[in-house]
Amino acid sequence: MSHPIMFDDADPILARLRTIALGFPEAVEKISHGRPTFSAPKMFAIYGGSRKNPDGPHTPYDHALLVKVDDSEREALQDDPRFFYPAYLGPYGWLGLDFDAAKVDWAEVKELADASFRLQAPAAIAWPRGNSAAS
Repeated sequence: MSHPIMFDDADPILARLRTIALGFPEAVEKISHGRPTFSAPKMFAIYGGSRKNPDGPHTPYDHALLVKVDDSEREALQDDPRFFYPAYLGPYGWLGLDFDAAKVDWAEVKELADASFRLQAPAAIAWPRGNSAAS
């Protein structure tokens, strides 16, 4: 069963995120579960997501970045109200940044995507620190 498309391809936030995510070595975009995902070859970023609610349907976040975060960063990020624990991926070390919660800090988005890429990509393509994608 295919999932419905849950994004607007003309979304300017998605366009900017694509520039960042596709700037990493061997990064590709594909649609998974109705959302744009970025992989190299393992998934390192997703545009959009949701949060589980204990007594009702999921809360959607159509304008959000889901990334894998390092354990040492998780607590500080979870204390920031812009971040949420995403349904399905949260238990695997992922957090979501809600772009609608505040003005988007694109330098922070680049850092989060870079850190997630480094956690997920094979060592052979994760270049040394100091270089950055989509500078």
